[in-house]
Amino acid sequence: MSNFILEVEDLKRYYGQVKAIDGVNFKVKQGSVFTLLGPNGAGKTTTIEIIEGLRIPDSGKIRFLGKEVSKIGREEKAYIGVSLQETNLIPYLTVRETLDMFKNIFERSLDADEVLKMVSLEDKSSTYIKNLSGGQKQRLVIGLAMINDPLILFLDEPTTGLDPQARRNTWDILLDLKRNGKTIILTTHYMEEAEILSDWVCIMDLGKIIKEGDPHSLIRDLGKESLIEVELDVNSVMLEELNNSGLDPVYDERHKRLLLKTNDILSTIDLLLRLSRENALQIKDVTIRQPNLEDVFLSLTGKSLREE
Repeated sequence: MSNFILEVEDLKRYYGQVKAIDGVNFKVKQGSVFTLLGPNGAGKTTTIEIIEGLRIPDSGKIRFLGKEVSKIGREEKAYIGVSLQETNLIPYLTVRETLDMFKNIFERSLDADEVLKMVSLEDKSSTYIKNLSGGQKQRLVIGLAMINDPLILFLDEPTTGLDPQARRNTWDILLDLKRNGKTIILTTHYMEEAEILSDWVCIMDLGKIIKEGDPHSLIRDLGKESLIEVELDVNSVMLEELNNSGLDPVYDERHKRLLLKTNDILSTIDLLLRLSRENALQIKDVTIRQPNLEDVFLSLTGKSLREE
């Protein structure tokens, strides 16, 4: 078996004239965190549901654990764990009772104590679900996805709604799982999360993979040393002049944020001030920073992931 635990080739799924996914190709390396990013309508959900075995593709190849399959069926699902964005748990069951209930679904399963240790809930074993904090519930959901000792773990927005500390606690759990050889397929709306956790990122738009690579190489490929982010109302004249100056402006009209990529901060600031005066536009805020994964996404799709 190759070191790729999952491979998809030319995967397609159409709904009438709508090409939900249109020739998607990617490989997931065993023991890695693979992250799929994209705006609404990009085809992420359809792609994930196919490789979870919830939908059947119209065409394409899937290679799972080195074996080509027409779809992800019952045999393959025994090696898969899934954590959905929203999971409804029974409020008057304890944490241990919930784990025991899920254990009975599978032919093979981990010991509840082992799972409790994995997700740092040993001291909450006898606590009712209704009394858990948001972060504790999310850790339990990840534990439930691990109960059958899967080789691949699908996590859909695992930290949505959590406070920063609970989010980072969840990251620690996921990194521990990766160190123990688990493969994680992640979707997230937090670019920092994707940047910290991911070994490989695929960015989707309009049913296709438009860019992929490890986070550092994707950021490096932007080819600019610095970014200047400005809050102001931009008009078309100013945008055209900035574009003619080679600054490749990206304007987020919803949030009134202008993003400029530059290798010469001082000259760019001078130009920005001159154009704002000439066009009678007020600059409300300026931030100078280094590029990140959010900038890669914005440059490729023209959208901020969080606005999705």
